[in-house]
Amino acid sequence: MPVAFHHHRLANGLHIVAEVDPDAHTAAAGFFVRTGARDEAPPVMGVSHFLEHMMFKGTDRRSAEDVNRQFDELGAKYNAYTTSEITCFYAQVLPERLDTATEILADILRPALRDDDFNTEKGVILEEIAMYKDQPFWNLYERAMGEHYAAHPLAHKVLGTNETVTALTSAQMREYFTARYSGDNTTIALAGRLDFDHAVRHIESLCHAWQTTKPDRDTAQPKKPRGVSFTLEDEKVTRAYWLMISPAPSAQDPRRYAAMMLAQVLGGTDNSRLHWALIETGIAEEAQAAYDPRDGCGDTFIFASGDPDRIDEIIAVADRELDNLVASLTPEDLQRLRNRLATGVTLAGERPGGRMQRIGRMWIYNREHRTLEQELDAINAVTLDDLRAVNKAFPFSVRTVGLLKPKPA
Repeated sequence: MPVAFHHHRLANGLHIVAEVDPDAHTAAAGFFVRTGARDEAPPVMGVSHFLEHMMFKGTDRRSAEDVNRQFDELGAKYNAYTTSEITCFYAQVLPERLDTATEILADILRPALRDDDFNTEKGVILEEIAMYKDQPFWNLYERAMGEHYAAHPLAHKVLGTNETVTALTSAQMREYFTARYSGDNTTIALAGRLDFDHAVRHIESLCHAWQTTKPDRDTAQPKKPRGVSFTLEDEKVTRAYWLMISPAPSAQDPRRYAAMMLAQVLGGTDNSRLHWALIETGIAEEAQAAYDPRDGCGDTFIFASGDPDRIDEIIAVADRELDNLVASLTPEDLQRLRNRLATGVTLAGERPGGRMQRIGRMWIYNREHRTLEQELDAINAVTLDDLRAVNKAFPFSVRTVGLLKPKPA
């Protein structure tokens, strides 16, 4: 039987979406909350990520040990993540265990938020911030995002800062939780072998009392980047790292497919312009490009790293490939890319866990469902003229550029 899409909305605004596959061997559930770093006031930056941790610290019905033990008893593959725009909690299990996994997820999304747990976990978050400070790319990326978006909330750091996390109070966290973790700000995505009508009744019994708060998000276009370039020096690094960010279409923009494909031609992991010009020649150790669609806007990232003594050469070669990209496009490039993306999209959609993530994020951003076949059709419909047009509308000449290199002795 073919995969079938279903949607239901509870009275409190909570959306339930599913791709039901009677032939699947597993099932997956994900609770997607439309909240992240961009929705935080600057003084509480990092609260979304902090809350993600607190969800696993226990509820009125379960201790933290109970949560982990019961997921393990189900044999579940479970986790959570926080981005600038989404916080997601998910589990993948055998179909007969989906009800229990969903019940645990629903329960942990109503955490106890005890002060003792809050104070203990604050230390864990501060340690995580310190750990990421030792990662060169992360430091460069956060600084570049801050420069690129300036006063826009997309400049916020997902982990927060030492200052904001240290100053955060449990009362502020509870206020943020009440406002953002509401029924009408949550989508539950299901995929795999499941009975949708039964799942709706089960979820309604678990989540019907979740409040409706009508949370908002500022999706206004950020100001045009200022064209900032900056250099960081760090005595702990031994390589040089270069990062460029340029504006790109939003997650709602039909041009997102062309933007994704253009980024792949430029800096996909294999057989891309940057790969052949920088990696195969031995000039750089890493070189890649990626398109990141966001709510109301988007970015294209270009990144390279290598020997500090060759960083000027690395940047010059990368700039040359950027300048020549559109003129160098051929029909053969497009066909190879279509074939590669079709394989990648299909592989990602073969398992319920991948399908759950795809439909959950799609519903959060666009309130629509597109089948895997429709996604492939959209990719195959992109032409060379589409690639040229998206580059003209979002030129790489509009950029924020950062360089991290060793500090001279």
